[in-house]
Amino acid sequence: MSRFRVRTWSLRARIAGLCAGLGLILTGLGVFAAFTAAAHNNQLDDVLNRSSPMRAAGETLNTALVDQETGIRGFAITGRDASLDPYRQGLAEQDAQITRIEGYLHPEDREIRAALDDVKSRIDAWHRDVSDPVIDLVRTKGVDAGQAKVDAGDTQDFDQLRAAIGTMQARIQVLRATTADAAKESSQTMVTIEIAAAAIVVLAGIFLLLLLDRLISRPIVDLADQVRRVAGGDYERHIESKMGSPELVGLAADVDRMRQQIASELSEVRDARQQVEWVNQQLQSQAEELTRSNRDLEQFAYVASHDLQEPLRKVASFCQLLQRRYQGKMDERADQYIGFAVDGAQRMQRLINDLLAFSRIGRLTNGFSDVDLNKVLTEVKSQLEPRAGDDAEISWPPLPTVEGEEPLITTLFVNLVGNALKFRRPDVPPEVRITAERDGREWKFNVRDNGIGIEAEFADKVFVIFQRLHARDAYEGTGIGLAIVKKIVEYHGGRIWLDVDVPVGASIWFTLPAVIGADEPDEPATEPESREVVGA
Repeated sequence: MSRFRVRTWSLRARIAGLCAGLGLILTGLGVFAAFTAAAHNNQLDDVLNRSSPMRAAGETLNTALVDQETGIRGFAITGRDASLDPYRQGLAEQDAQITRIEGYLHPEDREIRAALDDVKSRIDAWHRDVSDPVIDLVRTKGVDAGQAKVDAGDTQDFDQLRAAIGTMQARIQVLRATTADAAKESSQTMVTIEIAAAAIVVLAGIFLLLLLDRLISRPIVDLADQVRRVAGGDYERHIESKMGSPELVGLAADVDRMRQQIASELSEVRDARQQVEWVNQQLQSQAEELTRSNRDLEQFAYVASHDLQEPLRKVASFCQLLQRRYQGKMDERADQYIGFAVDGAQRMQRLINDLLAFSRIGRLTNGFSDVDLNKVLTEVKSQLEPRAGDDAEISWPPLPTVEGEEPLITTLFVNLVGNALKFRRPDVPPEVRITAERDGREWKFNVRDNGIGIEAEFADKVFVIFQRLHARDAYEGTGIGLAIVKKIVEYHGGRIWLDVDVPVGASIWFTLPAVIGADEPDEPATEPESREVVGA
């Protein structure tokens, strides 16, 4: 049962369990290593900062006692007080070293403390039985009495004192050796802990690699192989993962459901594609039919307009002849009727001419070439001088060279600038400004005037053929000018639109293709002069 439960663990749970177990083991080793390191530090401290200084203090104490014994013998021989200097120094050093050794002792150092107490008692006995009596005799009875006391004395007490110091030193050495052995053992224990920790980490890494290979790498490779076979066209192949983690088993099931969904939809797509191909064929046939129909309509418009020219010229000519010959000879109503006939014939001629111009766009072509717009606008200015008047002003900065048909582009600007001059405000000198700016592979042009403007609601209507926004008696024209402009722009692959956000006048934007490799026109150092159009 427990094995089955482990097999149902997710990959995250298995890795988390492995990491948790490894963490517990390493934590235990770490705690044990911390205690071992603390004990090792204490043992090193005992060796370096306690037992060794105690042993050195014992050696210094032995030297101080020898100095005292030498000072006593010298004083007994000479009787001079200066001979007691080694004795006094040795006495002071003795007290200092005994105090130092006592400071290093711990409560558990009972043997060393007992040896020290023995040394102290023997020192006191030697002072009481030897050194102090000799000093008193020399000072009271002279050097002979002191020398006699020294010669009569026995060195056994001093030798036993030094033997007691040797015993204390031996016990200090035992403490030092014991502590050093313990430090060495703890150091070896720490090395063992480090080796064990490294081995555990390596084993855990190997186990993790095997786990990942068993639960991830091999199942993913197998799953990828199955997916590649399905991607190769075997849509009926069942995708499954018999080994691996539950996540990969679930992923394989999800991928298989996706395969089934794709396989079921693929048949629908094939059917739909056949229908789309059939519809495309029908659309292509209709498009070809529409193209042929448009071509026929344009041909019909051209032929009809061209064939209407001759009878219309006759009608207009005879109406004008009637007007010249009989005007004033009949009643006023007859003159009015004749005037209506003449005006209608003339308007019909203008409509037919404009319709012919509209139908010719794109039909009669000489191919695209580089068109210098500065030259074009100079020609436009010349054509519009009679209409402009003395107070009109048309200006433009240096303009670029574009790709197109120069006659059509000239017609384009003639219509735009002509409209700007036509729809002027009363008693306001017309101003027309043509500008250009580069936008990627095309140029954006703007024709701006200060005339009566166009309402936003007519932004699309103004480009429709035969659409007029004003009464015929208010402004002349047939309502086809901006339609011709739109067709010319679209024939050149551009766009045209009305800018409705200008406060005064009209602003029309359109685009034309730029010449490949051409740079923007050089800007003059100062503001370019406006080119004024003045009537002849």
